[in-house]
Amino acid sequence: MLKRFNAIAIVAACIFASAAGAQEAQVDRTELPLKGPWYPPITTLDARDAKAPPVFEVKAPKDAPNVVVILLDDLGFGGTGATGSVLPTPNFDKLAKNGLLYNQFHTTALCSPTRQALITGRNHHSCNQAKITEVATAFPGATGMLPNDVATIAETLRLNGYSTAAYGKHHETAVWEISPSGPFTRWPNFVGFDEFYGFMGGETNQWAPAVYRNLNRVETPDDPDYHFMNDMATKSIEWMRFQQALTPEKPFFVYFAPGAVHAPHHVPKSYIEKQKGNFDEGWDVIRERIFEQQKALGVIPKDTKLAKKPNDIKDWADLSDKEQKLFARQAEVFAAFLDMTDHETGRVIQAIDDMGELDNTLIFYIAGDNGTSAEGGMSGLYNEMTYFNAEPQGSDIDFMMQYYDSWGDPSTYPHMSAGWAVAFDSPFTWTKQVASNYGGTRNAMVVHWPNRIKAKGEIRSQWHHVIDVAPTILEAVGLPEPRIVNGVPQRPIEGTSMAYTWEFPNAPSQHTTQYFEMFGNRGIYFDGWFAGTVHVKPWANPETRFPEDTWELYHVADDFSMSTDLSKQHPEMLAKLQQAFLGEALKYKVLPLDDRRQELFNPKLAGRPDLMFGRKNLTLYEGMDGLLENDFINVKNTSFEIVAEVDSGDQPANGVIIAQGGRFGGWALHVKDGVPMYTYNYLGITRSVAVGKSKLPSGKSTVKMDFAYDGGEKPGAGGTATLYVNDASVGATKIPKTEFAVFSADETAGVGIDMETTVSDEYDRATSKFTGSIGKVSISIK
Repeated sequence: MLKRFNAIAIVAACIFASAAGAQEAQVDRTELPLKGPWYPPITTLDARDAKAPPVFEVKAPKDAPNVVVILLDDLGFGGTGATGSVLPTPNFDKLAKNGLLYNQFHTTALCSPTRQALITGRNHHSCNQAKITEVATAFPGATGMLPNDVATIAETLRLNGYSTAAYGKHHETAVWEISPSGPFTRWPNFVGFDEFYGFMGGETNQWAPAVYRNLNRVETPDDPDYHFMNDMATKSIEWMRFQQALTPEKPFFVYFAPGAVHAPHHVPKSYIEKQKGNFDEGWDVIRERIFEQQKALGVIPKDTKLAKKPNDIKDWADLSDKEQKLFARQAEVFAAFLDMTDHETGRVIQAIDDMGELDNTLIFYIAGDNGTSAEGGMSGLYNEMTYFNAEPQGSDIDFMMQYYDSWGDPSTYPHMSAGWAVAFDSPFTWTKQVASNYGGTRNAMVVHWPNRIKAKGEIRSQWHHVIDVAPTILEAVGLPEPRIVNGVPQRPIEGTSMAYTWEFPNAPSQHTTQYFEMFGNRGIYFDGWFAGTVHVKPWANPETRFPEDTWELYHVADDFSMSTDLSKQHPEMLAKLQQAFLGEALKYKVLPLDDRRQELFNPKLAGRPDLMFGRKNLTLYEGMDGLLENDFINVKNTSFEIVAEVDSGDQPANGVIIAQGGRFGGWALHVKDGVPMYTYNYLGITRSVAVGKSKLPSGKSTVKMDFAYDGGEKPGAGGTATLYVNDASVGATKIPKTEFAVFSADETAGVGIDMETTVSDEYDRATSKFTGSIGKVSISIK
């Protein structure tokens, strides 16, 4: 009996050894997570007499490279030195000289859609990301909620043995899911990133950002030298060093996505000073210079024509001296912001080199997620939130000139004039938001991987799209496209690998058809032709209904800049491409077209879920803070009251009872030296303050603020704010105007503290914490 038992053990041991040797060969990487090998039951009684089977470990394919994807924000094709720009991007240019520069790479014309397409390899409507998450609707293709059958490249790599991390802007999570209540299914940590450090919205104040580390809010240093661009670069370097120190055999994937150079254009003065006078010649001369440099560098064909600029953009010579001075300053700050961004990105690349990993790291450096932004309008903006609230004073020249010397510092939240966006999108006509023109969708990209790509400083002109990055990574790493991820059958990847271009510079393009759509601006590329229509300009409202739009036709194989409309000469080709667009639109859930913008910030009008939808009351307690605008009850365009139970203690209290927003728009119920106050900050332009007649009593009291709205159904009207202490009226103020659409993209609401920037000048961030105690705060909509 014993001999028979030992024989079984020997057979089992042989099976173990055989299973271990064939383990890698048997792994099916199309179904994730990977399944370990089957081992027979152990029949040995004593562990000392038994041989343990090998522990199954998930490992990346042999010799798999590290992967780093760098994605800048709101920078167009003419924005890098390697593509002829006057803007400083030395680290991008250095990478281009040692790698491959792609001059026909395309994005979606807007932030969230490009980012979702980038990390999934699917079209943005397939990811339900028709527009940015803040204006999601209930229509399929536009819900803002990444489907379970669309796994990210981060999740695929993580489940195949990579360490994964994301830094900077994560603008892909549905806005109503960004709260302590979750769900966290679509947060960075749950779509494939082991580590996340960044912000969750479309933009952030670079001096005082709303930062998360994984699932938790982080209070950034209250330091005048702090800047998020520097912080995120440092954090990514620290993580890579730690990861390589502990697991040097394990490759890493880093998604490095700055909020730059998206507004607000925030940058230290030392960078701005380097740009002084560089843009005094104006956007027409600068645009022409970029164009000529592009031809000289060979990044555009020698016979390319400079496309006409939009009719709304004035000639620089027709501007007043004051306008020229202000607009040149705006460009100086934008250039400085890009300089800093490229420098900090260069630190990350240098850190990889210092670790000895640069040669075996596949880097995609994508200079922009769409064209340069023209959302600053014709004059630029002191505070970008004035654009979303249709406040004209924010773009008034005389008003903005007050901030000329401080443009870009913490006292501003600025954007630049659209004329510069057109210049930095050279040689094209249009800008961000215009998906029907390459000015909105063509971005410079460098691919760098010395161990595999032997060509250096060469240009690749194959036509490609942002959905092609994920399948390129899979091919480079040696992984198949997964069929099943976390139990869910996957929608096929819709992009095409670009790896064939690495060794064959003249190979024909393999991505031959691609639709584009954004706010009704729509078009289609097909095998060297492009048809599209500009339905709405970035700075204006739609002028036509969709059936009335005028389409244009370009033979982009011969017309790089889309300068010559051939729709009249080839109506039959235009008709075919229009039909092709409709076919793609049906295939990828593009319909119905939706050209609404500001009104979609209202979840009721948009039809999307909202945490506070239909609620008239919200009660919060001390310590509840960091609530983004979509997590907080909407007090805009209505009457409401705040009732707070506080305990001042024995000494006069100071600090915030409750606040929402910050320096560039919001409100606060606060106390100074025991005196209750209510401040309404209208877009950083005016502050209306109700001040109590006397100090709060020692111990417990009830503080109430009642706001009586004057507008009825009219949005953005004023009203009267009245303060009460223990039911007695103690002060009031008239508020002339209110913000009807949005207080801030990133400033939060909270009880007992005012995080990020402060609503009122009566306290600063350090002194905003309430010195007494707060029982509860109730907000009621009337």
